[in-house]
Amino acid sequence: MKETWRFIDSGFSSPAYNMALDEALLNWHSEGKIPPTIRFYGWDPATLSIGYFQKVEKEINMDAVKKYGLGFVRRPTGGRGVLHDKELTYSVIVSEAHAEMPKTVTEAYRVISQGLLEGFKELGLDTYFAIPKTQQEKDAIRNPRSAVCFDAPSWYELVVEGRKVAGSAQTRQKGVILQHGSIILDIDEDQLFDLFKYPSDRVRDRLQKNFKNKAVAINELRDVPVSYEEAKDAFKKGFELGLNIKLEPYTLTEEERKMVQKIAVERYANDSWNYKK
Repeated sequence: MKETWRFIDSGFSSPAYNMALDEALLNWHSEGKIPPTIRFYGWDPATLSIGYFQKVEKEINMDAVKKYGLGFVRRPTGGRGVLHDKELTYSVIVSEAHAEMPKTVTEAYRVISQGLLEGFKELGLDTYFAIPKTQQEKDAIRNPRSAVCFDAPSWYELVVEGRKVAGSAQTRQKGVILQHGSIILDIDEDQLFDLFKYPSDRVRDRLQKNFKNKAVAINELRDVPVSYEEAKDAFKKGFELGLNIKLEPYTLTEEERKMVQKIAVERYANDSWNYKK
């Protein structure tokens, strides 16, 4: 018997609502109100999200964020800056005590990311897990040189032809794992690199050149571009296959939406949260 998980396709929402819904799902799951859940979503407007520990004034060029009319939000998860634009974003909410979930963050990543791996295969991409081998690669994960998320693959991130195709971050709170991440369909590298601060133009140029060798969008790898809808279908199948589950669609009730709005206003739309540290 396959376990049934909840599937929420919440469409395109504001940055504050997106992060608030992930937090609400974590809370509800910890209280036993909902089963394990997978959610797909998009961003309106396109948004720069930063990791929980990042320092805005040191790392982020807020003038560029405003110039491009982007949303801005601090995630509850770690990791580095991500431009959410032409992508499918996913989140997975599951108890740390779940029988299939390993105890360590790294191994839980591997299990959850199996769903992504199968999704990429559905799109005909020969994808595999990155496993840092050299000490230098391991050090780069611990001490990232760049504020840009897609700059280096971490443990078990997904790679095609040596380049990263998805970036994910995880947090564990109240006995629940929340992992969310970006599946990039197309990427504007110049815009992405405009959003961060650098010691000099030379450093920026070097990082941007390196980036091309390290990260790639799905549609660069395919003759026929993938639409957002096609990506949703592929990754929904992928998660069902990779996690050996059945996904049952669910729509939030009016009351649930109000609870999410409340978290959005109190935390993720709040400057004291987004600009702290």
